[in-house]
Amino acid sequence: MTHSVDLFWSFRSPYSYLVVPRMIELERDWDASVNVRPVLPIAVRQPDFFANADPLWTSYLMRDCVRSAEFAGMTLRWPRPDPVKMDFTTRTYPKEQPYIHRLTRLGQLAAERGKGLPLVHAVSHLIWSGETDNWHEGDHLARAAESAGLDLAEMDAVIEAEADRLDAAIAQSEADQRLGGHYGVPLMVYAGEPFFGQDRFEQLVWRMRQQGMERRT
Repeated sequence: MTHSVDLFWSFRSPYSYLVVPRMIELERDWDASVNVRPVLPIAVRQPDFFANADPLWTSYLMRDCVRSAEFAGMTLRWPRPDPVKMDFTTRTYPKEQPYIHRLTRLGQLAAERGKGLPLVHAVSHLIWSGETDNWHEGDHLARAAESAGLDLAEMDAVIEAEADRLDAAIAQSEADQRLGGHYGVPLMVYAGEPFFGQDRFEQLVWRMRQQGMERRT
């Protein structure tokens, strides 16, 4: 029996970036499969979300995500550019966004092709690791896609032709995310039980083992 986990995931979330290597290890080492379900970040779904948040929420987030990366043996720097464009005067997010819709559609298309984890792993590393400035320029994204066994130019042509269909699939994932028990990312849902946050990975594995998940031989 293969144990299936839905992973609701965003390209703008540092914690989503941090959980991906562990989800890859889960599929590699255990009788498990990870169903990547890309969603738009809360800043796009609710553009005034951060404007209404206590300033300590953001300052703690910035400290904690860097510390969490260090603890995991990973590097993290806030992306340059941010995948979601922000109006710093109002602390809100304009409706017109130059990057996040393309990224999320690429993630959805890759998931449909059985390459969800490799694609989000390669692209999130490009965006979040701090190894590359201007991740959106040149051949950076193309090389990341290639490392996942995908052709960026071909995928871009598909997402242009099928944007409405892909957006509908993403919207369905956003609805299913809430039905799963939370609105944030990364959210892992196993057998109807939600595990929110990369720091709930061990509890996820514990629960899956309770339900009979075994190591691969």
